[in-house]
Amino acid sequence: MPEERNSHILHAIKAYGKNLLGFIRKRVKNDADAEDILQDVWYQFSALVNSEPIEQTGAWLYKVARNKITDKHRKRSETLLDDLFIADDEEDDNASGLRDMLLTEDSAPETEYVRSLFWDQLIAALDELPEEQKQVFIWQEMEDMTFQEISEATGVNVNTLVSRKRYAVLHLRDRLQQLYEEITKY
Repeated sequence: MPEERNSHILHAIKAYGKNLLGFIRKRVKNDADAEDILQDVWYQFSALVNSEPIEQTGAWLYKVARNKITDKHRKRSETLLDDLFIADDEEDDNASGLRDMLLTEDSAPETEYVRSLFWDQLIAALDELPEEQKQVFIWQEMEDMTFQEISEATGVNVNTLVSRKRYAVLHLRDRLQQLYEEITKY
């Protein structure tokens, strides 16, 4: 049995490894992140192969890779949460609790629901922004680009980019305050 399992893992690595790494590289900022995500995918795959059969190995691998990429972007958003939930150095125990809930590894149904609700609301709020503000915010917070990198890529002055991001954060903070109040009032 272990030989069959190892054979299945090796076959999957040979069949999907190169293309899967390319898929991940297109969606993350650097090769080190791509390789970390790929390693996590293979680890999860090897742990699962022993416990249950996977009918469509390729589809499963790409789905897990997409989820790992999303998780990576969400983890980078920790500073985003600080900016959105705490205004002008006001520390609030409820804001801290909500931030902890969103960033926890806990997968309780309530936590997953709040996390899903937050990301849905964030995406909806981003869609309300003017395209320039939205794009700067996404590049800076979710793709981890510096203002200088964005400036070089777009030809827009750094101060203009900082201003656009500031307006985006103010809008998002205001928009997500409603969600924050609904969640913390109970």
